[in-house]
Amino acid sequence: MKLYNNEAEIFVPDNAPVKGALSRTTHMGIGAHQDDLELMATHGILRCYESEREWFFGVVITDGSGSPRKGPYAACSDDEIRQIRRQEQKKAAELGKYGGVALLDYASFDVKNSQKLVLIDELQKLISAARPDIIYTHNPADKHETHVAVSLRVIEALRKMPKYLHPFHVYGVEVWRGLDWLPDESKVVLDVSANPELAASLINVHESQIAGGKRYDLAVEGRKIANATFAETHTADELKHALYALDLTYLIHNSHTHIDEFIQQFIHDFSHDVTVRIKNML
Repeated sequence: MKLYNNEAEIFVPDNAPVKGALSRTTHMGIGAHQDDLELMATHGILRCYESEREWFFGVVITDGSGSPRKGPYAACSDDEIRQIRRQEQKKAAELGKYGGVALLDYASFDVKNSQKLVLIDELQKLISAARPDIIYTHNPADKHETHVAVSLRVIEALRKMPKYLHPFHVYGVEVWRGLDWLPDESKVVLDVSANPELAASLINVHESQIAGGKRYDLAVEGRKIANATFAETHTADELKHALYALDLTYLIHNSHTHIDEFIQQFIHDFSHDVTVRIKNML
């Protein structure tokens, strides 16, 4: 498969042919940055790890050149940090035994440019070749603009594809803003309790970010434990680690629905829930 950007590539840890690596995919993660797959697509990664029938394939949209840099990475140029992050993502793919990972190498500016139709086309080609059952991506209520842009591009790509190529589920997972505010009936609770050592190791692969000033290793662990504990108010914990997601599948099948209106309904439901709970206690 020919990718658009000159230094874009598809890395297959077990050296299978690219076509075969894509076609065996059952779970696909589409993230904005190197490490986003390990932060928000953990459910698919753990599900497929060492499975004989299920394979995880990751897609990383941006080149990583805009990453924050401190400590031992403070003096790195944009191109140097870009190469470091690329190698970290490949190492994560090897450690997690991914079926493959596509490094598309776009600048964040291009991802946020809604007229950059080549990205939509590229996503369609990858999804069509993989035909995953489940796609994990960012949710449209994320506060990171590039994450939101990736979510919108994924939705747009899927809406333009024939229905027979649509995955069974498309989940928008939390990263830069938790989804604990969603009404319980609207939450997709992803059980990521299995193999916590692997999950932690996958985050720690991204040394340039952790040593560079962002403790994602501690933050994501805390979020997963908090989600599991605070999920229910009156019952003992059923899960040890959980991530929350928003089911975006409806948006794929109903292209007439505006994405902002879709999200506004959940915000309205949250507001209503808070208001009613207060009034009931007055």
